[in-house]
Amino acid sequence: MAGRRKGISVEVINLGEADGLPPVDWAGVVDKLEAGSAPAPDAMNARATWLCTVNEDGSPHVTAVGAVWLDGAFWFQTGAGTRKARNVARSRRCSIALSIRDADVVVEGDAARVTDPSALARAAKAWADSGWPAEPDDSGSGITAPFNAPSQGPPPWNVYRIEPRSAIVTLGTEPGGLTRFRF
Repeated sequence: MAGRRKGISVEVINLGEADGLPPVDWAGVVDKLEAGSAPAPDAMNARATWLCTVNEDGSPHVTAVGAVWLDGAFWFQTGAGTRKARNVARSRRCSIALSIRDADVVVEGDAARVTDPSALARAAKAWADSGWPAEPDDSGSGITAPFNAPSQGPPPWNVYRIEPRSAIVTLGTEPGGLTRFRF
């Protein structure tokens, strides 16, 4: 079965078909991502988003990030000297995992550093709209804010965009579902 994602062909593989489960609707997942959906209003760690990059020895490095969904992709920021920045410079392959209302989502793709001033401004606005007062840095190379995790180092922080290559979505409500999307 095929679908569409903003003019891009999407291959849909219903991993729950053998159990009689319907395929997940990718458009519904995107709607929840765009709305900043949390798993539940009272959920602990409702905003935890996990980034996985590849260490130099090939092992995974997983860390929580303040990622945003914008323009059909996940965006994250980090200091130039962090492990995730070094990992992405060496290998762009990464994944993002999070929970949204009624589902768990894992998006795999390739991260690329964003340096376009208008794109940085859109990303900073998305973070500011979600409660973290980010803004483009005067140097034009990244973003800044009054605070960040101390491990990120001093601003400006680099911004990265993860272009989705595939996604797996597991529904947590009836009738359930497990679907892989390839973009």
